[in-house]
Amino acid sequence: QVQLVESGGGLVQPGGSLRLSCAASGGIFNIFAMGWYRQAPGKQRSLVAVISSSGSTNYADSVKGRFTISRGNAQNTVYLQMKSLKPEDTAIYYCNVRILPDSFWGQGTQVTVSS
Repeated sequence: QVQLVESGGGLVQPGGSLRLSCAASGGIFNIFAMGWYRQAPGKQRSLVAVISSSGSTNYADSVKGRFTISRGNAQNTVYLQMKSLKPEDTAIYYCNVRILPDSFWGQGTQVTVSS
């Protein structure tokens, strides 16, 4: 079974930075894409950023220019570098891995942006 372990969330002041990490293990052959989603209280889960096996990336408009998604050398790890954080970035951030036709989720890590 695919398992995803996330780390790096926490409390940060507006304008600050955080780096999220997600490591996948167990049956991780032929990863199609890895990405990050977030869910704020009272809102639906939405895409933050995704990176394909070829390295192409896609970002939500609200994070373009501030967040950067990347994959580790082992290709089973994905990172989300977040800069210039805003209070509206506060949410639970979930790692997602697509191994077609399946999709796997991490347990989520809380990111809180507040002074």
